[in-house]
Amino acid sequence: MSDRRTAAVLDRAGLDALVRVLRARGHTVVGPTVRDAAVVLAEITSADELPFGWGTEVEAGRYRLVPRADGAVFAHTTGPQSWKSFLHPEREKLWSADRAADGELTFTEETPARPSYAFLGVRPCDLRAIAVQDRVLAGGRYEDRGYAARRTGAFLVAAECTEPGATCFCVSMGGGPGADEGFDLALTELVDAAGHRFLVRVGSDAGEAVLADVPHREADEDTRAAARGAVAAARERMGRAMPPVDLRALLGDSLTADRWDDVAARCLTCGNCTMVCPTCFCVTTEEVTDLTGAHAERWQRWDSCFDLDFSRLHGGPVRSSGRSRYRQWLTHKLATWYEQFGSSGCVGCGRCVAWCPVGIDLTEEAAALCEERTARSRPETLEESPR
Repeated sequence: MSDRRTAAVLDRAGLDALVRVLRARGHTVVGPTVRDAAVVLAEITSADELPFGWGTEVEAGRYRLVPRADGAVFAHTTGPQSWKSFLHPEREKLWSADRAADGELTFTEETPARPSYAFLGVRPCDLRAIAVQDRVLAGGRYEDRGYAARRTGAFLVAAECTEPGATCFCVSMGGGPGADEGFDLALTELVDAAGHRFLVRVGSDAGEAVLADVPHREADEDTRAAARGAVAAARERMGRAMPPVDLRALLGDSLTADRWDDVAARCLTCGNCTMVCPTCFCVTTEEVTDLTGAHAERWQRWDSCFDLDFSRLHGGPVRSSGRSRYRQWLTHKLATWYEQFGSSGCVGCGRCVAWCPVGIDLTEEAAALCEERTARSRPETLEESPR
């Protein structure tokens, strides 16, 4: 963690002032809040709506809220949503068509909404995920105009991780609990003998302007050191890790591995992993009409490579088995994504592990594939001849 520009300290009142300033500047502030026994992302109007005093316990296929005595606000792990829900929503209308009485058709393109979002509490893994989706949906030849419109002007307030969960493995994916880039402001929460406070680092001109309107004090060296130490300690406490191998080579060498049968026997092909993943972007389109047949609409909605119809061509689905669909997802996520977009499609947030209904763990699957590849390459041992 390095100080890019100004570093300041906010107290609890300062966090509430930050929300007020962002709203006064016309932003729709979205942050974590407690609903339906989970920490979810929703519009907030006050810092009082943040999950003060709540943490989480996560494991493969398990997620539970737990109360905390220290009143920390960012001590929870990532929940079932990611910021993808706002930048790349589950369902979006593309255009509509109307037929007049004389049969003439009129097509109307849907103009993408342009909300001015301010995301409060973005984890470093999710900062990386947003950067990945920027490349996929706004940085290539075929821009998703809806995504680009919502992404433009979005103000990102990161919350560095000081308590990683049991399903977190961002470090082994090249990231970490600290925010290095991609933010306007970055917060590091500290609750210790010196009180409950937030070290704030500025990452952009927009962030500097917002901080100037929020009551704060200059960061002292003790607070800076405590923040650095908390993030460094979190880096050493990851709950999981990918095997330390070239994952692209591993997946490329494992297309016929027996392990795919093992995971296919457990996988429900429900697609939960793709829905909660902050980088998965696949969509399909559907047309709907009213009862008169005179009005029709085309909608874009999320889809999943686990859906049997996702790879359907004129002769049927290309990937008809659960084995082939899970292999497609994991191979794309960890390997062939590099060929398309120059990075991994996984940021190590662990959502797919926690929210899989049968607890499939992609770090465990990668390790098993690695072990199987090693076993295949090991020369057979010849029995020693009797003397």
